[in-house]
Amino acid sequence: MTSSPSVALLDYGSGNLHSAQRALARVGADVTVTDDHRVALAADGLVVPGVGAFAACMDGLLSVRGDELIDKRLAGGRPVLGICVGMQILFDRGVEFDEPVTGCGQWPGTVERLQAEVLPHMGWNTVRPGEGSVLFAGMDPDTRFYFVHTYGVQTWEMLPSDSLAAPVLTWADHGGDFLAAVENGPLSATQFHPEKSGDAGATLLENWVRTLA
Repeated sequence: MTSSPSVALLDYGSGNLHSAQRALARVGADVTVTDDHRVALAADGLVVPGVGAFAACMDGLLSVRGDELIDKRLAGGRPVLGICVGMQILFDRGVEFDEPVTGCGQWPGTVERLQAEVLPHMGWNTVRPGEGSVLFAGMDPDTRFYFVHTYGVQTWEMLPSDSLAAPVLTWADHGGDFLAAVENGPLSATQFHPEKSGDAGATLLENWVRTLA
């Protein structure tokens, strides 16, 4: 009998920890909520949740040296999944209320206010997965996921290495296109909440957990 993949759910004061824990356990992961670097580095996968303001999430992440933890895992090719603001803080910067805040810088780009008449973008929406997506494998084009956000990344800035191994980009629309998910080697992220997206979210998390085996 094979053991369940271990997943560390990073506790840095932001995120739907209990909902995410239940959702990951539902698809077969052995989940530990922790801010302990040794536990998080040893786990098969790390999940970085996030809700609220970009600046507050970055403050919380830095307080537990979560940026260093993400760096170390990625340097070793160890999978990391960001969710909602946990995706946004992976980019270079966020701009809320005209105040720029430095992010983790794993991807180039700026998190900015969406160009939509109705904000926040709250509710169910379809997405357009990029070719070769692992996260969205086996899903119908009309599959819907649950979003709740006012800010997002609306353009992808090419990385120098993109010509060798381009990230898989998934887009959605709310007053214009924004990134709904990115898959880039061991680093993946979703702007929507898979833990709140019912069976669709469970399928996505199951697809990710399978990559940890």
